[in-house]
Amino acid sequence: MSAAAPLRPLARHSINLPPTVAARASGAPLAPKLNLHARPHGSEHHGHAHSGPRHDVAPRWAGGLSLNNGALRSKTFVNAAPTIPSHRTLHTSAVVSSDANSVPDFSAYKAKSSSSNRALSYFVVGSAGVLSASSAKSTVVDLLTSMSASADVLALAKIEVEMATIPEGKNVIVKWRGKPVFIRHRTADEIEEARGVEIKSLRDPESDEARTKKPEWLVMLGVCTHLGCVPIGESGDYGGWFCPCHGSHYDISGRIRKGPAPLNLEVPEHDFNEADGKIIIG
Repeated sequence: MSAAAPLRPLARHSINLPPTVAARASGAPLAPKLNLHARPHGSEHHGHAHSGPRHDVAPRWAGGLSLNNGALRSKTFVNAAPTIPSHRTLHTSAVVSSDANSVPDFSAYKAKSSSSNRALSYFVVGSAGVLSASSAKSTVVDLLTSMSASADVLALAKIEVEMATIPEGKNVIVKWRGKPVFIRHRTADEIEEARGVEIKSLRDPESDEARTKKPEWLVMLGVCTHLGCVPIGESGDYGGWFCPCHGSHYDISGRIRKGPAPLNLEVPEHDFNEADGKIIIG
């Protein structure tokens, strides 16, 4: 009787498989070098002859021992849960009404009559129109107020000059709206000279009567009509005013007679207050 070969120690291994990403149709994980179709040891599958894995229980792959060339080889048992995704139906406890798709009834909110509804519409439209007009008026008034003259400008809108302070044959210069104003108390000879000029010979034809409200009082703006200089009184070739800047000569009525100026000296709006003896300019 030959001596039996010595047996090597039995080795057991435990394998923990990581979570699988893919799975077979049966739910078994895809693991390389692992016989996943081996039937578990002692499994009867309820008497059926089907050799494939079951789907109603977690798969269990069998292992065991085998003798090969006098050495024991071990098989490992692997337990893996099926990875077949499960489906769950979403449900709610709310009761679905049979008329869920029907249109709500808003008859309770409707106006009792068309006339009352029309009156309300007219009232809303009218109120909106009144508010819009009021806002527009306030905007326009504020704009015009901001554009109006200030108090100091209005104070200079009119000035009063005492006629008794100006002797006959003399000139007075006053300031009105930032401009010089010439006031001449003319003599009878000056009046006669101014009215004896042939109007057709003038560059800017204008009679002396049209330039004065009273023959003895001549009121003019002291601004040369050429380039805006201030002429000098009681000088020039015609005994009136002379602009030394460019040589414009004006007569005793303020009319241009010689030089580059195109127009006569301007006559501002003025009036006379006989009761108070004043000339009101502006």
